[in-house]
Amino acid sequence: MLIIFKIFPIVLSFGVSFFKWNMAGPSDFIAFGNYFSVFSDSLFWRSFLNTFYYTLFSLPFSIGLSMFFAILLNSVTRGKTLFRVIYYLPVVTSIVAVSVVWKWVYHPKVGLLNSFLSLFNVKGPEWLDEYRGIFELIMKIDLPRGLEGPSLALLSLAAMSVWKSLGYDILIFLAGLQNIPQTYYEAAKLDGAGVWNTFRHITFPLLSPTTFYVFIMSTIGSFQVFAPVWLMTGPPAGGPVDSTNVIVFYLYEKAFQFFKFGAASATAFILFSLLLTLTAIQRKYSERKVFYG
Repeated sequence: MLIIFKIFPIVLSFGVSFFKWNMAGPSDFIAFGNYFSVFSDSLFWRSFLNTFYYTLFSLPFSIGLSMFFAILLNSVTRGKTLFRVIYYLPVVTSIVAVSVVWKWVYHPKVGLLNSFLSLFNVKGPEWLDEYRGIFELIMKIDLPRGLEGPSLALLSLAAMSVWKSLGYDILIFLAGLQNIPQTYYEAAKLDGAGVWNTFRHITFPLLSPTTFYVFIMSTIGSFQVFAPVWLMTGPPAGGPVDSTNVIVFYLYEKAFQFFKFGAASATAFILFSLLLTLTAIQRKYSERKVFYG
């Protein structure tokens, strides 16, 4: 089964990446032509930059908030199961349902978020329709391409994704917290250590293997984002002005809208190589700070 559903499609896709093929007609061997075509496409680099921004802005919030809430839940003595269910509900909810609800939340006229802001006489922005970069909006000046930062629409998608994945990361951190021996906390209490020093010298170091795991998995997940872009943006999806077009969505367009399966396969292996390289770099530099006890 592993060979049929995992290894064979990967090998087949790698082979297709060297051909010009639209599935309906004959295929032509063009060696690395698809890779050159993808690298010379400005939309690919826009998608790459959007994916990088998406990961850069979602990763710290995802790890920080899940660790914070896990520590809070770990200290709760009553109703712990109820809180776990509440936080985990978004994880088991369909991404389609979540995207529909959040699209309404972000609606500029009847959405929950702008209605809330209007209570304080604040006019909310067009969350999913603002293509300008966040740095441009804050500084109120036009910046060169690439320096304007992620669009408000892309940040809105990142915020929704952080909320969606929060419950899963909280459970991982809770498992890590419960593996820390209580004797360390009792010794710290006898020494008069405060909350911050206890977190800094006990919780955070002993939680570092869990943090490292969440860091790796969240990075991979961020680079594979697709559904929110397809369901919440546009029309056309990936807008406004390609400001939410990410690598996997670019791959989808190549394969199933333009029927360029060779270019789509090449994009998939570029993404695979990128994730492999990032994971290797993370293991080399981040694992040095992991304390395994």
